[in-house]
Amino acid sequence: MMKKYSVVIYPSQAVIAAIKTMKELLKTKIDWYSSCNSVAHITICEFSLSESEIDKVKQKLFKVCDTFTPFQVSLDHFGAYENSGAFFIAPHENSKKELKPIMKKTQETLRSLKLKKSDDPHLSIGRKLTPENLKIASQLFTTIDLDFLCCEIVLRELDPIKKQFFVIDTFSFNGNEVAEFVQGSLF
Repeated sequence: MMKKYSVVIYPSQAVIAAIKTMKELLKTKIDWYSSCNSVAHITICEFSLSESEIDKVKQKLFKVCDTFTPFQVSLDHFGAYENSGAFFIAPHENSKKELKPIMKKTQETLRSLKLKKSDDPHLSIGRKLTPENLKIASQLFTTIDLDFLCCEIVLRELDPIKKQFFVIDTFSFNGNEVAEFVQGSLF
């Protein structure tokens, strides 16, 4: 059976709680909106796959995450994608420079799958907002200063009934060197 999966970075529990409070505040101003109930995350990619093949994906994610080294992420401003109605928290430029290679290497590791990729790291507050609701969000939230240790990637599966993703596995950043294959000589 085909299932939908996503590969994401979760911030710390404290940041998740802070963003949940922000989402609840926005909900009191504009009512229900897309992603108002989703747990704060930075999307790396999404894909659909047969349940029987997910173990291969887990092995690939374990292998690539084993080479990543944990680093601090600073979230310091808000932004919007007006064409899709998304309002989000964005990382500081230095954090973005560290997040992008993690996202790219993870996507390359899973390139055999048909991926829906994200190449701009951000944490959505709301998606599919009307222009009016985007304006309300940008007036409601003007300053932000959060940070967390990025030390793992999370694999989630979509619950088709609740229409929410739930965690099925976590892959830690262990900072191990990639073993380079060296061509030996027989003579």
